Amino acid sequence: MTVGAGGGGVTVPSDEELAEYEQERPARRLRPALDRMISVWCAIISVGVLAQVFFPLPQGTQFYLVIFLAAVLPITLLCYRGFRVPAFVNPFKARSHDDPGVADWILALVALAVCVYPLFDFDGFLERRQAPSALDVAVGAVLLILLLEACRRTTGWVLPAFSLVFIAYAYYGGYLPYTWSLSHQGFNFDAIIAQFTMGTAGFYGTPLTVAASYIVLFTIYGAVLDYSGAGKFFIDLSFAAFKRSRTAPGRTVTLAGFLLGSVSGSGTATAVSLGTVSWPILRRAGYPAEPAGGMLAASGIGAILSPPTLGAAAFIIAEFLQVSYLKVLGFAVIPTLLYYLGILLAIEVDARKHGTTSAEVSSDSAWRLLLRFGYHFLSLFVIIGFMAVDVPPFKAVVYAVIVQFGLSFLDREHRLTGKPLFKALAQGTRSVLPVAATCATAGVIVAVTTQTGLGLNLAEIIVDAARGLTDNHTVVLILTVVLSGFAVLILGLAVPVTASFIIAAVIIAPALINLGVTRPEAYMFIFYYAVLSEVSPPTALAAVATAAITGGKVMPTMWQAWKYTLPAFLVPFAFVLTDNGAHLLGQGSFVGMVWTTVVSMLAVAALAVVTGGWVFVRATWLERAVCVPAAALLLYLAPVTITAGICLLLVAVVINLVRRQRQTSAEEGTLAS
Repeated sequence: MTVGAGGGGVTVPSDEELAEYEQERPARRLRPALDRMISVWCAIISVGVLAQVFFPLPQGTQFYLVIFLAAVLPITLLCYRGFRVPAFVNPFKARSHDDPGVADWILALVALAVCVYPLFDFDGFLERRQAPSALDVAVGAVLLILLLEACRRTTGWVLPAFSLVFIAYAYYGGYLPYTWSLSHQGFNFDAIIAQFTMGTAGFYGTPLTVAASYIVLFTIYGAVLDYSGAGKFFIDLSFAAFKRSRTAPGRTVTLAGFLLGSVSGSGTATAVSLGTVSWPILRRAGYPAEPAGGMLAASGIGAILSPPTLGAAAFIIAEFLQVSYLKVLGFAVIPTLLYYLGILLAIEVDARKHGTTSAEVSSDSAWRLLLRFGYHFLSLFVIIGFMAVDVPPFKAVVYAVIVQFGLSFLDREHRLTGKPLFKALAQGTRSVLPVAATCATAGVIVAVTTQTGLGLNLAEIIVDAARGLTDNHTVVLILTVVLSGFAVLILGLAVPVTASFIIAAVIIAPALINLGVTRPEAYMFIFYYAVLSEVSPPTALAAVATAAITGGKVMPTMWQAWKYTLPAFLVPFAFVLTDNGAHLLGQGSFVGMVWTTVVSMLAVAALAVVTGGWVFVRATWLERAVCVPAAALLLYLAPVTITAGICLLLVAVVINLVRRQRQTSAEEGTLAS
């Protein structure tokens, strides 16, 4: 995709190039004939998924999930590479391609066989859950191995290793001393496999349900948006919106990242697409490589923290809470405002610190682009509008796909006829392959946690660790929240966002809930920390990707990304530490939402002083030091702490104003002399 506004027609990277920077391992580069064959199969899956929305299978959801897994697991094993094998064992291997070998084809055929096995006697299969046959157990064990391998190929070895540890715990937990909190009655292998394959808490549980019923529909919608020209329009509009001020390049990147996220659905992919287009302009405006890379990473991640799309984990939140997806979008509105306020303040500071200038780009005016291509926003409003009148999100997104398909004919260059439509449908399913493998494998952890009661046991251990230091409830809550956030971040460094959220939701969320945190607050806290793992040192995938584009040093780029995203790390504490924090999730009175938002904005401004070192002039270490407790006190939404925080922030501002006045007087005296 070529973007005209990006300074002389910059080309957005291909899917293969984006995959190099994604948390999922890059898919194979298949020879054209095989690639077309798999694309046809993916397009058929997309059509089936869309049809399932209006013509659901009479056998029920679990029957559909079995079919869905049977459709996607074999092609996942074909599209993602396994271990390297010698050329003589892999006759399908071509020098210029990376085709699957004999072993991959065998695995794919076996995967198809074990996935469709329950369909031959589905009712009987479910009835045998308490006493599975030897064949049921054998088929389930093979399916487990293949899912672990598919997950390893798409996301690496960490989640499969976690799953194996949980399986071992389910089997050997009965041998632990009964006085230990983690001990349980123990389960034999047959019971464990039956829980995975025959129940609703294993492979075919909530994670795969969300992937097959929601996420795949939104990936199809994103592909349709992209192929109909929406991605190009969003970037062009962003560059046209801000043209002349020295902060315009930074604001442009932020807006473009927000808009592109609705097409990409991936923070890292958005950052890479954005960086390819925007880095030449940021460099021309005077941004050093590391701050530019940090800004790009933060803008890319912001897209999946923000309505109207959010990340895949948001659908799981809706399913766990049994609320509408629109309700989850409502939870994210105020945190999104605070996140982007932090980025914009950091941009203002950096523009002064680095002496950036405006960078003119050749593009139409924003109004002209809106009049010509503004219809691309319509399908987004269709989703929100239908959900507002209680239409389920999986139906709303299909209506949006239909609307976007019709709107594509308004642009001759991007009409979704024939080949473009086929590519969009194929890409929609291909994008969900790693997510489906992750969600099905995460079912292992959910099933074991449910079967053994591990979640409640670990929750007690976390809370007891905090209570070992103090009996004060407030301090215990603060310590538990800090430990929980740190645990989710560490987990997110090793596994994808969706998997880390699922694991943390079943293990860590109960600890917060036991201390009085409501379920929405607990799940949203975990959601933000799971997403922020993509910009957290020492891995920070989004920052690694943007550093490769800007040529900056990786670790400084990571710390710059952390600087831009700091409000998102700290604001979640605000809505779990006090009852007033619920207002930040759109709950409670309108007045409560307003005053908590204003106070949190002041906290974000204090954080910007700490990280940017600027108020009206460059801030001293004293002013920055005063703003640290000011921000912390303001985020603890209680009247006493808010008053103290405002007083400290005013002290820092007054000191800075006095210094600016002295500097101005000194400069005027120098000029007069």
